Amino acid sequence: MGEMFGIDGGLIVLICLALIIVLFVCILILFSKLSSLRKQYVRMINGSQADNMEELIITMQNAINMQKAESVSISAQVDRIREVLTKMKSKVAIHRYNAFGDRGGSDMSFTIAILDEYQDGVILTGIHSREQTYLYAKPIVKGQSNYSLSPEEKEAINQTLKQP
Repeated sequence: MGEMFGIDGGLIVLICLALIIVLFVCILILFSKLSSLRKQYVRMINGSQADNMEELIITMQNAINMQKAESVSISAQVDRIREVLTKMKSKVAIHRYNAFGDRGGSDMSFTIAILDEYQDGVILTGIHSREQTYLYAKPIVKGQSNYSLSPEEKEAINQTLKQP
């Protein structure tokens, strides 16, 4: 009765033992992989109040949506600031000269151009003589004025064009 289906009983026991060892090794490998996955899961969910992956994903999606909305809002603010900056009178140039060059003296007369990116602003000109100084203001729109511009005033405008 030691034989079953023509195979020795000892051989069957050896085959079963080998099969048990192979299955035991497979169980150990699967256990180590499961342990590694569990560590990754804990590391990923660490610091979160979520109990499962679905809650974590929903929380992350809500945070992403809030950041997108905030990004759109900040972009709109930056665009408004850029528009305001282009209209600021940030280009300033001064041109000093001697209004009465033939009588000597120094460069006491001046022209100041205060313009924005669109070349809109004002020109201030001070003509200095020995007795007094006269101050004139002229509006500038797109680099031009309704009033005639002197060469010195045109030079001050050209100096603002050279500014970055």
